[in-house]
Amino acid sequence: MHPNPAFRQTPAARNIAFAREVGFGMLCVNGPEGPIAAHVPFHLSPDATLADLHLARSNPIARAGLPLPALIAIQGPDAYISPDWYGPHEQVPDQVPTWNYIAVHLRGILHPLPAQALEPHVDALTAEHEARLLPKTPWTSAKMTEGAMPRMMRMILPFRLEIHAIEGTWKLNQNKPADVRTRAATALSSRSALSGPARIAAEIRADLAANQQD
Repeated sequence: MHPNPAFRQTPAARNIAFAREVGFGMLCVNGPEGPIAAHVPFHLSPDATLADLHLARSNPIARAGLPLPALIAIQGPDAYISPDWYGPHEQVPDQVPTWNYIAVHLRGILHPLPAQALEPHVDALTAEHEARLLPKTPWTSAKMTEGAMPRMMRMILPFRLEIHAIEGTWKLNQNKPADVRTRAATALSSRSALSGPARIAAEIRADLAANQQD
């Protein structure tokens, strides 16, 4: 996480909402032979104190001697920022390239869960993301042939991150004047609407608008 306090002023509720929106991150633990990482979907509890997830039985983290301290790193959009976008050099001199990005870390202790916790976890995770696809009729495990779901779930195991801290970095040129940030957002907007840069541009504008209201 970037140490500059200017990039770490986002309210806790926004960090939680972002983690819930993405619902996918890199789970990291320190195993017997060094760091281990796995890319996992997770289901955040309503109060954001727990993140339930699952791993393949063969995943090294599943055999790492839990419980262990762990971190889920949730990566948001990112974009290279050219100093040319800040304005003419004589107006904004001696600037250097940088990188804007959004990232949230969930830090805590990873515990194994009993086998009977797996089915409710999978159902909750699926329901959360299917709800975002409305008006499509949500998919449920009831659509599978009898016995197929239990057979597939034998290949995965349930886990829970007991969250002790939530840390967020929203690096959106907050250390620059508003006019400079606006020019950077305009330059980013000219790029693909589906890319990280366009999302960063939108977040810069949202942050500017929020600050103007304060």
